[in-house]
Parts: sequence; structure tokens; C-alpha cells
Amino acid sequence: MRLSGPLLDRMDITIEVMPIAPAELARAPAGEASTAVAARVKAARAAQRARYGVDGPPNNAEASLAQLQQGIEAEAAHLLEVAATRLGLSSRGQVRSLRVARTIADLAGSGMIRRAHIAEALAFRHRMPGRVAA
Repeated sequence: MRLSGPLLDRMDITIEVMPIAPAELARAPAGEASTAVAARVKAARAAQRARYGVDGPPNNAEASLAQLQQGIEAEAAHLLEVAATRLGLSSRGQVRSLRVARTIADLAGSGMIRRAHIAEALAFRHRMPGRVAA
């Protein structure tokens, strides 16, 4: 199913997964342990609580644009601006990409949103026919 414009902008992350042959799946390397992922998520949530305080939003999903923009490197902000133009992102789409990038940075243990975090967040946006990849 292909989604379009305004509806797509209401989703933070979309990915398309292609089927994998059973033989290929059997040869896949072991993934990261759930305990390691859980520890990283716990640390990211603690970083969000420390950033926003007890009276602030509980997580990045509820943070304001001004709160999200704190701690973004200039190169990262520029990439988001360029990508918004190239991909035809609405204001909502830009903010949602910034939310995802902030969460990616938190999961990586980074206090700053870097260019790589923006690039990864943009990669999670569903590519529509006619859109150019950032």
C-alpha cells in the first residue's frame, strides 16, 4: 500500500520490508541482545527526562519544536532544511523527522543531534514515487 502527502506526514517512521528466503534468514548473523537494547532505551528515556525536566514533556514525541531544536548541530539543521525542500516535506514532516532524529541521537548516547542522526531519520521516511532521496 502506498501512502501519500498529508497522511504520510502523520507517521514518524515507515519502512518497506522485502521477503527474505528461509535459507538467507538461516545464515543471518545473530542480532543484538534484547537486554542491550532495553538498556539503551532506558538510558535514552532518562536523557529525555533530564533534558525536559519533571514539568516538561515526558519524551521527544511530546516536545515542542523549540525544545527539539535545542542541541542540533548547524550541519544537521542544514541537512534537514535541504531535505525538506528536495523531498517536499511539509512543516509537520520536518518536525516529525526532527523528533525521530532526536530519539536516534538519544539512543546513540549523543547530547547533540548530528548530521548522521538527521540522515538516518530521513531514511525512515517512506519514499514516494517521484521523490528524490536526500
